[in-house]
Amino acid sequence: MELVVNDSKERLDKFISENTDYSRSIVSKMLSENLILVNNKLEKASYKVNIGDKVFVPDDYVKPLTLEGEDIDLDILFEDDYIIVVNKPSGMVVHPGNGNTSHTLVNALINHTKDLSNNSFRPGIVHRIDKDTSGVLLIAKNDKVHEILSQGFKTKTIKREYIALLKGVYPNNTAIIDAPIGRNEHNRLKMDVTDKNSKNAITHLKVIKRYNNYTLVSLRLETGRTHQIRVHMKYIGYPVYNDPVYTNDKCTDFGQFLHAKSLEFVHPITKENMYFEAPLPEEFQNFIDNLE
Repeated sequence: MELVVNDSKERLDKFISENTDYSRSIVSKMLSENLILVNNKLEKASYKVNIGDKVFVPDDYVKPLTLEGEDIDLDILFEDDYIIVVNKPSGMVVHPGNGNTSHTLVNALINHTKDLSNNSFRPGIVHRIDKDTSGVLLIAKNDKVHEILSQGFKTKTIKREYIALLKGVYPNNTAIIDAPIGRNEHNRLKMDVTDKNSKNAITHLKVIKRYNNYTLVSLRLETGRTHQIRVHMKYIGYPVYNDPVYTNDKCTDFGQFLHAKSLEFVHPITKENMYFEAPLPEEFQNFIDNLE
């Protein structure tokens, strides 16, 4: 494609990103591979464009996805030309990994649409939740949107709320758990609160309801570490119920009673305030109903 500059003194990489669906990082890759020309000449990313400059940008730089789509039902809460919001069921892996390239949310998304951000084996995936955690997930349909949403998670402008059922009766109404999380030294599949090779992690807790031997809580994340809620709840002595990794109990196949209840954010393109909420899974809801 050929772009004609109508304004001057803007960086070349910024100009291309703002006038195409390519993210700034993809533009940088194309520039490093000498695939972009300005007036039939190679220029650096820092080149300041001038009115009348003709910028050639490849139309098909992003390679087609190699993963296969699968006809798997999706619970779509919202979709437009830029994003998809889905309610992921418990038991579904978000993206392929460790040689597994099938039966994931990504496979379902590829079958649903060809418009997904180019993110290796994670097309469209801006953030993730564990296999046995259910709830709201935000999907990007192009690289520019992906970049904007990723920044939103980094700057904490995207708000996430989780619901969890904890073992035991938590005594306080609110709490802030500020404890760094790193990989377990003896089991690479587990995470721990540790000061060794760890990253800061902050979780806000609020009690919704107390039962005999259980507490239903709302949780808000300031950070997004692997297994953060599950590790922090174990750390304070009230692990998530039915968690096969962070409790020693015999657990059902349903897995941990942890649900990504809601997402609130500003639409990356329209700038509209967006809020989406997913109901508790049937097994989770039925269990707490029987605790009444």
